[in-house]
Amino acid sequence: MSMIGIAAAVLASVLVPSTAQAAETLLSQGRPATASSIEGSGFEAAKAVDGNASSRWASVEGHDPEWIQVDLGSAQPISRVKLTWEAAYAKSYQVKISTNGTSWTDAFTTTSGNGATDDLTVSGTARYVRVNGTARGTAYGYSLFEFQVYGGDGGPPPGGGEGAVPFGSHTIPYAAGMLKPSGTQAANDAKVVDYYQRWKAAFVRQNCGNGWYQVISPDADHPYVAEAQGYGMVIAATMAGADPDAKKIFDGLVKWKLDHPSSGNPDLLAAEQDTGCRSVNGGDAATDGDMDVAYGLLLADRQWGSAGTYNYKQLAIKHINAIKASEINPSTNLLKLGDWTSNGDQYYYISRTSDWMVDHFRAFRAATGDSAWDTIRNAHQTLITNLQNGFASGTGLLPDFVVNTNSSPKPAPGQVLEDPNDGQFWWNACRTPWRVGADAVTGGDTKSLTAARKLNTWIKSKTGGNPNQIAIGYKLNGTQIDSGSEPAFFAPFAVTAMTDADSQAWLDALWNKMLTTPIGTDSYYSASIQLQVMITVTHNHWVP
Repeated sequence: MSMIGIAAAVLASVLVPSTAQAAETLLSQGRPATASSIEGSGFEAAKAVDGNASSRWASVEGHDPEWIQVDLGSAQPISRVKLTWEAAYAKSYQVKISTNGTSWTDAFTTTSGNGATDDLTVSGTARYVRVNGTARGTAYGYSLFEFQVYGGDGGPPPGGGEGAVPFGSHTIPYAAGMLKPSGTQAANDAKVVDYYQRWKAAFVRQNCGNGWYQVISPDADHPYVAEAQGYGMVIAATMAGADPDAKKIFDGLVKWKLDHPSSGNPDLLAAEQDTGCRSVNGGDAATDGDMDVAYGLLLADRQWGSAGTYNYKQLAIKHINAIKASEINPSTNLLKLGDWTSNGDQYYYISRTSDWMVDHFRAFRAATGDSAWDTIRNAHQTLITNLQNGFASGTGLLPDFVVNTNSSPKPAPGQVLEDPNDGQFWWNACRTPWRVGADAVTGGDTKSLTAARKLNTWIKSKTGGNPNQIAIGYKLNGTQIDSGSEPAFFAPFAVTAMTDADSQAWLDALWNKMLTTPIGTDSYYSASIQLQVMITVTHNHWVP
């Protein structure tokens, strides 16, 4: 069939959803995108292929023609192009395809576009796909919320077969001005991969059979804890492209999650398992693990799509909704400790600051469309600000646990769950510079940036710019609790350092400290935190 015939055949499909074949894969998400123009900062071409239905590409206003194109990474059979228009739509446009970026063929053309969503059946082989607008439907420009290209041969998306956002691709940019360690990007990425391989050898297992993968936790109360499995899911999905077994590991972790449901809410993960891989201590859930499990599933959906063994997107949304139902306090909009605490017990108005993964809330909102996650995100950010200002004005440090969340939230007065230092910057809160900083560097949110910079200013001054001086634990006023050096405490501050233009030398010092610290094979906790920090500071962390 000629291309003219193909164009005529697909013309009738405008605004009519096509039926995707089972092998169809989303090829465009997270791939490099360019455009003839942008309206301004925040409307870049990448916004149309980022999987976020609330972000968009927009061209300059009042000008024809304008175009946007995506590079699929390699020549792929394509079967469908889905365009989700903003109000500024194209009345006349073409979908053009090319294998080399120079010679173009029309796969679709129309002069009667009417906006909304155009779901187009197309045919051809392309590395580059372009939407070329020739007549605007409004007085403005052209604007797309989503530009999606589907097809492939049923295998993984392009990028060496490893995923739509392969590690080291850097297709999803950080907020403007965020630092990264000195040296070449490729060299620093390679150092992350090396650390990942050592982490994997030390902690990733296939115990008890049954197709399961687990991250072992020799330094925890039990050999398997939900927190470790959540870390593993996020890491595996992120390292696709660096590890050819990433998807196999991830699916083994998904099977573990499904086979170990919480006794409180079966859509959540039971928090602890014994050496026989049996859930223990009541089999209920822990919030920190569930937050990362849900986030990891969203990463996997974006990496590999959801048409394989597991529907990652469906599982993610079920998990997110279960977190909202069973691990969010409905009266405070703050995270509870797990699905095991309920109204009337002594733990109901206690929250753990290291569970406050602010970028995860952003991803949950985008995935579900549920505006409650905006409210939840704001509640946590407001409390971070109030805690820093009211209880740690000179340091910005957060406590492990916050009590009285229903009335006058404050640091725990002593041991409320784990340790006499529950109200200090201790073995839980040590993660908060990373968690708050991750939202700041990827999204540029003002509240997160302010909180991260407050932490960075204090720790850099406290240590005189020497990471070896970062202690194990601090009271909220900055008094050291314990001596020594531990990755769980020094690594997270590297993420906050990224937010300060004057902290390049400090960031480099922290980076070098991480590189020269060997993995302690008896401490999955510190090693897992450092690995995820290394991913973040090299600009390899992304929000689905």
